[in-house]
Order: sequence, then C-alpha cells, then structure tokens
Amino acid sequence: MLTFAAITPHPPLIIPTIGKPEDLKLVPNTIKEMEKISEIFHKSKVETLILISPHGPLQFNQFTINQSPSFQGNLNNFGDFETEFIYRNDRELIKTIEKNCKKEKIPTRTVDIFELDHGSLVPLYFLSNKSKHEFKLVHLAFSFLDFKTHFNFGKIIQSTIKDSPKKIGIVASGDLSHRSTMSAPGGYSPEGKKFDKKLIDLMGKKDIKGILNLDLDFVEAAGECGLRSLLILLGALDGLNWKPEILSYEAPFGVGYLVANIKLE
Repeated sequence: MLTFAAITPHPPLIIPTIGKPEDLKLVPNTIKEMEKISEIFHKSKVETLILISPHGPLQFNQFTINQSPSFQGNLNNFGDFETEFIYRNDRELIKTIEKNCKKEKIPTRTVDIFELDHGSLVPLYFLSNKSKHEFKLVHLAFSFLDFKTHFNFGKIIQSTIKDSPKKIGIVASGDLSHRSTMSAPGGYSPEGKKFDKKLIDLMGKKDIKGILNLDLDFVEAAGECGLRSLLILLGALDGLNWKPEILSYEAPFGVGYLVANIKLE
C-alpha cells in the first residue's frame, strides 16, 4: 500500500552543519518544507521507502536497481557532517519489481553498490532526522530512455506496491533547472526559469500529459536533473486518487529547489 509520496531537492547546503549561515538564510522555505515533509513521512509509518536518485549509477538505456543487501553513506565530503546512515534493502520488493519489468519488457539492470549518493542522502537526512522508526530502502536510478518509458516504469512500481502488504513510500529526488541565473553552476539559459515555472504549473494542475509532452530540447536547455525521477513517481501514482501540494520553490543559487507533498486520498 502506498502511504507516502514526495518530490524533494537534494542540495547538501540545506543541511545546517554543511551550509554556511549566509547560504542557509537564502533557502528558509526549502528547509522549513523539508522538515514538514519529514513530519508527514513519520506519521505515514513507511516500512519501505523507494527512492529515485539522479545521482545513482545511471545507465543510458536501462533503469538501475541497486541490490546491495544494505546501504551506507555520509555527507562529510560536503562539509561538517560525520553522521553515517545505514539502511537495509528490501530484497523481496526489488525482486518483484525486476520480475514485473521483465514481463512488461522494461529494460533494467542490477548493481551491487553499498555507498549512497548525495541525491539520496540529503532527503534521507530529513526523513531519518524526524522519523525514528526503522524502514527499509529501495534505491533506484532512472535512465535516458523516453519520458513515456519512465512513466511506464513507475506504473510497474505501482503494481508491485499494490501486491505488497507493506506500507510503502516513494521519493522523487531531483533539482530543477541548474541554469536559471547568470551565476548558476550550469551556466545561464533563458529556458531555466521558464522550465521551472512550466513544470510547477503543470504539476499543480495534475497535467500529466503536459509533463510527458515537454519538448526535449526545452528540457535539455534548462539543465534539469529531476524530471525523470518525477516521471517515474507520476507513473506510480497513475490511476490513484491523489492531490499535489506544492510546498515551496526557491532558486537563489541558480538551481531550482522544489518541495512537494503528494496527498494520497
């Protein structure tokens, strides 16, 4: 049963011991709403969290499922952060996802990688910080196949969740455009702000068709990293009764940080 779903950014600088005080002051809403997401997660009592990260082991023409028995990671490469996160994998769930993907001819590969990337660790920091109950982790990475295939991969995840008696959550980790200001890390593109506004508007309206039909050149010009994570999440929500709750959007460093809760009704 799906009991929790969210869209989160993953900049390490929103973590208080990593971000400089002057930087933290520029993202107050992102931090506040990530803490709200963590409270919602805690109340949902998720037993297994499916996390889709843009910084996982990507493969161009296959989705990646991490089959490591457990995961570990920290963010000390980014600053003052020595806490080690450790999670057990839900091997039973990933075997079912693999089986269903083969049946529907969705290309996947498995890897055995113990270390978690920052695209996973930043949202996990907030979720684990508030929620003291233990949960298993399923770590996935998207591909560069077409948008519809990502949506269909999400639908397979949904069917897997329906057949499971566990309380399951999904997090689509990803930042939006990396090119929305002159000082942006990806360089400036006028499409950056346009993309972020367009995607947020479409998501707020639940215009799934509009998101699936976004022009690929437009998307690439924006320099985003979260769209494909979102497409998988949308596939997992297909046919369910849900409502998007856009909590915050900030882009003070030229990278769009979107925090959104998915209300499951």
